[in-house]
Amino acid sequence: MGNETPARIGIDLGGTKIEGVALLRDGREATRLRVPSPQGDYGATIAAISDLVAELEARTPCDRPVGVGIPGALSPASGRVKNANSTWLIGHALDADLTKRMNRPVRLANDANCFVLSEATDGAAREYATAFGAILGTGVGGGLVVRQQILDGANAIAGEWGHNPLPWPQGDEQAGPSCYCGKTGCIETFLSGPGLAADHHAATGRQMTADAIAAQAADGEPACTDTMARYADRLARGLASVINVFDPEVVVLGGGLSNIDALYREVPARWSDYVFSDAVTTRLVRALHGDASGVRGAARLWDAADQQPEDR
Repeated sequence: MGNETPARIGIDLGGTKIEGVALLRDGREATRLRVPSPQGDYGATIAAISDLVAELEARTPCDRPVGVGIPGALSPASGRVKNANSTWLIGHALDADLTKRMNRPVRLANDANCFVLSEATDGAAREYATAFGAILGTGVGGGLVVRQQILDGANAIAGEWGHNPLPWPQGDEQAGPSCYCGKTGCIETFLSGPGLAADHHAATGRQMTADAIAAQAADGEPACTDTMARYADRLARGLASVINVFDPEVVVLGGGLSNIDALYREVPARWSDYVFSDAVTTRLVRALHGDASGVRGAARLWDAADQQPEDR
């Protein structure tokens, strides 16, 4: 690496994989590694993250602090993980345990917050002061950034739109599917990949993946076209409710469903029907860094925190 500035380390802790990056200050990736996530084993998860950080450091000169994106949040009340779909993390002081294991400062943030921080720093939202990042994948997450700083909220849940009810429900949407959170009709149950597949199955009796439905809709298959039209309208309604509250300059989509090209045409054409304004100038864009945005944002957590005012 010569005389280059040491890299910052970011870790993206997912349900099936743990990804790590050594990110240089200019945004270049010096090293990126991936290992499987230990399923259901908190101690093994701590060890896997520690080993991954050690391997990154062995390959790249790094600063000591580590940023970690997690599928949940640290409770301001208890200092322990809450709302994690990787349920073995819940109730643990993950940042403190990692700090003790690795003997270095560790900062945690929700993975969707890391995603939008990355895109707001040097990605698709870099030219905008306010951004909402929406992850559409196995689940539905979201995060808010103002002037390249994460907005956590008083309860560490800012941007968690996936567990609000689908707005302006129509017909059989009124009750809505059951959600793992214990409620029914959550946005996640409609807009996640499994939610899209379940809707198509309910309408047609056919079991198909979300990717296959989108591909056949692009080819003009009528039933898949109808399913994707329902999905686009539901996404438009869900994002309109965010725009009505936060009014971001840009919405950045990530996750597997963000690769559906038609969404960037269909959703803005529909959300004007639901946004409380005579015109909608909010832009809808695809994440520039794709699946790497989460881990890149985790590496930037210390930089973002350093910019926060002392009395925030």
